[in-house]
Amino acid sequence: MNWIKIDSVHDIEAIIERSHHVSCLILKHSTACPISSLAKNRLEKQWDLEHSAMETYYLDLLRHRDVSNYIAAEFAVDHESPQVLLIKDGRCVFNASHLDIRVDELRQTA
Repeated sequence: MNWIKIDSVHDIEAIIERSHHVSCLILKHSTACPISSLAKNRLEKQWDLEHSAMETYYLDLLRHRDVSNYIAAEFAVDHESPQVLLIKDGRCVFNASHLDIRVDELRQTA
């Protein structure tokens, strides 16, 4: 996978704009949580989507909790960790957390 780091609220605003051209996946990940690491590793091992079909973004929750809070408010989703959000046309069209994070689910929505 080709992770693009998220470091600021400005990055989320740019993702919203970008999502009008390509589907954007945001992974909210806690580096201190073993379930989060498991979900991230499973996603990476199963990933078979082309970069042109979906761009992948990564948020380190421990370093950027303010950005995570912004994501929850902006897309009207509960904060969870780990969590993926699929952004299309400026909206969150799919989100999943913990072991419900699966490539087959994302493939159907992309």
